[in-house]
Amino acid sequence: METRKHLAAERKKTCNCAQAVIATYADLAGITEEQAMALGNAFGSGMGNMEGTCGALTGAAMVVGLVTGDKLRSRQVMSKIMTKFNARNGATQCKLLKGVGTGKVLRSCEGCVADASELLEQELF
Repeated sequence: METRKHLAAERKKTCNCAQAVIATYADLAGITEEQAMALGNAFGSGMGNMEGTCGALTGAAMVVGLVTGDKLRSRQVMSKIMTKFNARNGATQCKLLKGVGTGKVLRSCEGCVADASELLEQELF
């Protein structure tokens, strides 16, 4: 499969990070883009308050669950994605990635979306 990470990062301009990832892979996950957008509504900005996991990772997790349809496999795949994302970016929590409290931005939202998409593709497709 040709990478879609650039498409996902571009999509971030019009939606939140979770929506950008899940909508980019909606066809492979067996849902419509409209369903993907609705599914990701509350998962931007680290679940709405920057305290939670990066929305791009949350979107990737939704794709993993829909594509595998298997709890154990989903956890295994997502564990690998989270580990690689953390190694690459230094955090998985939204506020840390955005530098809230530290003043040091670790990764842009578009970069997080591209990274989560790339790792999703590596581990799943």
